[in-house]
Amino acid sequence: MEYLNSLEIFLNGWADLMWGTPLVILLVGGGIYFMIHSSFKPYRYFGHAINLILGKHDSDKDPGSIPHSQALATALSGTLGLGNIAGVAIAITVGGPGSIFWMWITAIAGVSTKFYTASLSVMYRKENLDGQLCGGPMYVITEGMGRRWFPLAAVFSVACMIGALPIFQANQFVQLLRDLVAEPLNLATKENHFSFDLVASLIIASFVALVIRGKIQRIGTFAIRIVPTMIAIYLFATSFILFEYFDQIPDVFVLIINDAFTGSAVAGGSLGTVIMIGIRRGAFSNEAGIGTESMAHGTAKTREPIREGLVAMMGPVIDTLIMCTATAFIILLTGVWEINDNLYGVTLTAIALDTVFPFFGKYLLLVMVGFLSFTTMVTMWFYGVRSAGFLFGEKNSGFYTPVYLTLLVAGSVVSLDIVNGLILATFATMAIPTMISTLYLSPKVKVAANQYFEKIKK
Repeated sequence: MEYLNSLEIFLNGWADLMWGTPLVILLVGGGIYFMIHSSFKPYRYFGHAINLILGKHDSDKDPGSIPHSQALATALSGTLGLGNIAGVAIAITVGGPGSIFWMWITAIAGVSTKFYTASLSVMYRKENLDGQLCGGPMYVITEGMGRRWFPLAAVFSVACMIGALPIFQANQFVQLLRDLVAEPLNLATKENHFSFDLVASLIIASFVALVIRGKIQRIGTFAIRIVPTMIAIYLFATSFILFEYFDQIPDVFVLIINDAFTGSAVAGGSLGTVIMIGIRRGAFSNEAGIGTESMAHGTAKTREPIREGLVAMMGPVIDTLIMCTATAFIILLTGVWEINDNLYGVTLTAIALDTVFPFFGKYLLLVMVGFLSFTTMVTMWFYGVRSAGFLFGEKNSGFYTPVYLTLLVAGSVVSLDIVNGLILATFATMAIPTMISTLYLSPKVKVAANQYFEKIKK
């Protein structure tokens, strides 16, 4: 027990160190730089991006593994789910309502960041031993910046192998299963739940193993079926809550804006805490500047890197500006964040839904979290195994899958604080090589973007 406490202190200290002011400037400042550098042009082509997602410019002859829609669904499946549901609840609990405003800022800047990172991922992708095209920051660094930058690519790959581990998703999904199913049926108690957690996580790991055998094609097909459906169901449910509390929506906006610049809802009234929590959670939610999602976009069937950049920029809009905002509003409108200090993570969101949909709400959330966290787990495996393949070679990356599945189980039975600290720290580590390489190669994207936008005007 003492060892776990020491590990928790170390990981949270590492996360706090990594998520200091320099990284905040790199992520948000970098996103603002990309907005200005691109002359805001990508923001004018949301309509074209939607047409690309709908397949209006798809061609089976284009190089790549999956169409634009599946690439976006795969990228979203790695971000949607517990980052939006549990992550937002954690942000409000720890950073207060004002943290949501800083999540919005991260998302708006993240639109341009995603445009650049995904475009580069297609621009500098490489063929693997199976004949499939691979993309991602590690290839952008070595192919775009040169082999002398390999150490930077290695830092990203090592951090990704750790950060992609499904311990946060497994931990929170098992917690929700325990709260809503096991405890009411006396299969577990708040004090004694190790056996239930272990069995539940073993079952989850078995299903994950079945899906990942099909690699990116099966993951893409699975994601395109699950992700849009779960988004629609979640937004349908939250729209009822917004209607129920319609008269209080302006007050919630005022609360978010006021707290964003005062930090009054946080213990000690620390404005810095509000900003840091919001930016951390925003980055964890939409992964803009982190680099993982560009691996999914790097598999898209296209000859035009800018097309995938336009598709990718829809990610922060769907993920943070829509889904995270919906979660934040149901928590703030129902007032559950002020009622009980012991409510944390996904349980807080479940209670919020249950106040409007008695009995039904929390089980609806259980279904959505189950599907979305599952898709996140299989997508994160893809990111991790691609990173392992880059570092050790495709033939030697087989070790990652059993490690991944083992730690999925382990992550389900340890403290959320340990899980939280590890993921936040490694995500911050990934952001450094991703943002450095994207800033370095941004002129390449600007040239390609100007050429593409001129072409589609004709």
